[in-house]
Amino acid sequence: MKEPQFEWVFGYGSLMWRPGFPYIEQTPAVLEGYHRAPCIYSHHHRGTPDQPGLVLGLDQGGACHGIAFRIDIKKRIQIIEYLHEREIIGYAYIPALVPIQLNAECVDAYTFVADFNHPQYAGKLDIDHAAEIIMQAEGMSGHNRDYLMNTVTKLDTEGFADPHLKSLLHHVRCLTGEIDMGGGI
Repeated sequence: MKEPQFEWVFGYGSLMWRPGFPYIEQTPAVLEGYHRAPCIYSHHHRGTPDQPGLVLGLDQGGACHGIAFRIDIKKRIQIIEYLHEREIIGYAYIPALVPIQLNAECVDAYTFVADFNHPQYAGKLDIDHAAEIIMQAEGMSGHNRDYLMNTVTKLDTEGFADPHLKSLLHHVRCLTGEIDMGGGI
């Protein structure tokens, strides 16, 4: 298999707040044609086969604001190996080289898109059902709700507010009892 040629990695979920690989710089980026969605069942990092969690994937349509990490191309193979171990094993992701927008420049970036034919592809779930899944799940990387909270916090910090994920987090916080259904603390 030919090694993909890239010097950017596009993060849209946990890679934004915990990349786990060395990079030279990071910058905001936009990917057209996909949107961030809680559409992948997690049996490993944020859930188990008996109690799956729900993590983000790039689903078709729309646009996704995320973070691009420029890497040292001499470390590309090690970074691919790390990302595949972290993102592909047991998940409904397909590695892809996609065009992203960095300010006025368009570059190719390595990322992972949802595999719509994989059994762990959840598709579009009702927000109440998604919140129940997230509330109940825990995997080797911790509680599923912490993953959602960290992602929403990072999106807000970067100025990429995601109203759908904020609403999902609100539903999860209602289930934890952290806030009441009316929205008060």
